[in-house]
Amino acid sequence: MTYTPDPRLLHSGLDLFDRVKAADFPQTTLRYRNDRAAITVGLEGLNDDAWISHFGRFTPLPDNQPEPLALRYHGHQFRHYNPDLGDGRGFLFAQLRDDQGRLLDLGTKGSGRTPWSRGGDGRLTLKGGVREVLATAYLEALGVPTSRSFSLIETGEALHRGDEPSPTRSSVLVRLLHSHIRFGTFERLTYLNELETMRGLIGFVADNYYPDAAGLEGEDQVARVFDLCVTRTANLVARWMMAGFVHGVLNTDNMNITGESFDYGPYRFLPYYDAYFTAAYFDEGGLYAYGRQVDAVFWNLTQLARCLAQICDGARLIDSLNDFGPRYEAAAREAVLNRLNLKPLKADKDQALVEATFKLQAALHPNPGSFEGVYFDWFGGLISEARALSGPRGQFYTGEIFDTFKNLLSDFEPKDADRLKHPLFAAPEPVSLLIDDIEALWAAIDRDDDWSGFHAKLDEIETYRQALGLAAN
Repeated sequence: MTYTPDPRLLHSGLDLFDRVKAADFPQTTLRYRNDRAAITVGLEGLNDDAWISHFGRFTPLPDNQPEPLALRYHGHQFRHYNPDLGDGRGFLFAQLRDDQGRLLDLGTKGSGRTPWSRGGDGRLTLKGGVREVLATAYLEALGVPTSRSFSLIETGEALHRGDEPSPTRSSVLVRLLHSHIRFGTFERLTYLNELETMRGLIGFVADNYYPDAAGLEGEDQVARVFDLCVTRTANLVARWMMAGFVHGVLNTDNMNITGESFDYGPYRFLPYYDAYFTAAYFDEGGLYAYGRQVDAVFWNLTQLARCLAQICDGARLIDSLNDFGPRYEAAAREAVLNRLNLKPLKADKDQALVEATFKLQAALHPNPGSFEGVYFDWFGGLISEARALSGPRGQFYTGEIFDTFKNLLSDFEPKDADRLKHPLFAAPEPVSLLIDDIEALWAAIDRDDDWSGFHAKLDEIETYRQALGLAAN
């Protein structure tokens, strides 16, 4: 792949950003570079010095943006509108094409203060950077549409935070993502009554991310972009649910127009099925608990529809919203079958298996690792029965709930039986990313500057990705 710069937003004529400068960090120590992602955008040939220059010192990439752009947006945070938002510790560093011709963003986190920092220091803790690298790698392995952590550089500052021991180490992260245009971007334009800019933004989104809408005009284009966004967003939350992922902060400024997961804060992965499990300690009411994520995402889509109704017949947008439920169910069926490596049958049988899988996972509560363990044990369906029953959860695969699951499973065929030949499936447990895993490897980094656990976990996740074969991006 040849590096192909394409700074579309800079030249769009849309008033959606402020030109900013990156922080001047006291040090730049490379901790992680995603060479597999770099290959897809033609940047794998950079040596470490050049990598640090671009992604730690933010020397512009050739023929790309001459300076970073801090994006403007608003958002509903825990359903309270906040007009005082925007890129407060990140910016759009560059845009470029990947090996499929798609427009991608290189965006940052922890790159310094901007006009939208709201008194913050514009920095990212090293632990926060480590957590995001791990989250994106694991979600990609599980088939979830996600940003990819492109680079993590330690920056040599001592940060003070109220929610973790301080002072703590600092970092700057670069992510690769299809778009940083958020639902909150449209909320800001609605709030300011900048409807012509909103129309221009819809055109930009259609031209660059939704080719099915690019040839349309006016309300037809608006309605089509929203309809496609509803489909992608339904797929996103379905994949989260089937991965046991709890985002933690499902505000409208944390959801993007192209339906990918990004900007990871206090996320968790379920150790076992628990609909009430929350990831954020400050989510005292459980608004964004695991079992409420589908509702939260739908609520956010309604806020986007409310904005687009300023430039489109609202009835057309409501038609798409009304179809969110069926689209989510279809995406959930596909996701569960992918997680179990099974060929689809008819929708009713596929749906029954989805429900039986959830019930089996719930029945294994509170055995740690059982949520992911069910997918791992029964990968390929009944051809894995001997392996599943002899494994660490075998004793729990009894009773009426399991019998229902097994009877349904008997109708399905493996999608790719050869995948079970992968050495990973000879192990008793799947690769996990539970909070104890993260805390243990972080403790080694924090205490002894020992990065071996971090890199070993990434290697395990990469092995899992190859074994499962669940590419989503």
